Amino acid sequence: MSLLVCSTDAGLDEHGTATSVVDWVPVGQCINAYTRAQALADGVLVDLTQLPMIRQQWRHPMACTYTVWSIIKEAAAQEGNELTCLLYDVSTMARIASRIAGGTSTNTIRFKVILGHRNQPLKLHVGPGDTSESVLTLMLPDED
Repeated sequence: MSLLVCSTDAGLDEHGTATSVVDWVPVGQCINAYTRAQALADGVLVDLTQLPMIRQQWRHPMACTYTVWSIIKEAAAQEGNELTCLLYDVSTMARIASRIAGGTSTNTIRFKVILGHRNQPLKLHVGPGDTSESVLTLMLPDED
């Protein structure tokens, strides 16, 4: 038997702490599952938690999609930009957006950040990880 994760009342509080209540609903046999650990190993997701600055600003593991990572690295290659500074900007704007959204029951926070010469829309999704722990995923607005 497999379990379907249904998040009710998910979101971040004003301190960036995930505030989700997770329900497990039996749905029958699982045909295929692609875990967060597999996505990290395959490079579909990039682990940002390995960076000290991210660990200092966030209490939960954070990853971004490969597409977002590529945009950040492309911006870092432009003259006058550094990868660490761009990641700090992304993290700070996500924290500000999460504080503004604090108290709402949303599991997705949308915000914009300047990366290179462009105002890049992003979203931060709060959801359960492989063992139902709270995890953060940074992605483009049209990514799931």
